[in-house]
Amino acid sequence: MKEAKDKIKKFLTQSFGEHEFQEGEDIFSLGFVNSMFAMQLVLFLEKEFQITIENEDLEIENFSTINAMSSFLEKKLAISAQN
Repeated sequence: MKEAKDKIKKFLTQSFGEHEFQEGEDIFSLGFVNSMFAMQLVLFLEKEFQITIENEDLEIENFSTINAMSSFLEKKLAISAQN
């Protein structure tokens, strides 16, 4: 999932240019995420990785760090592969 982490990091950097994001940094506690950006992030993940994020997936733990998003994507992609 290195490629996924790189894509997520690039998206975050494009949105918040000056910050060098670390994979374990909580983007919510650092104050980068407001409700509008949270929706942009969800839409980016859906489009970039061809997944559908359901209401029950909208847990802050799934989106708080690059590592968390990568793990979430792995699970979603594994479920998609089974169907």
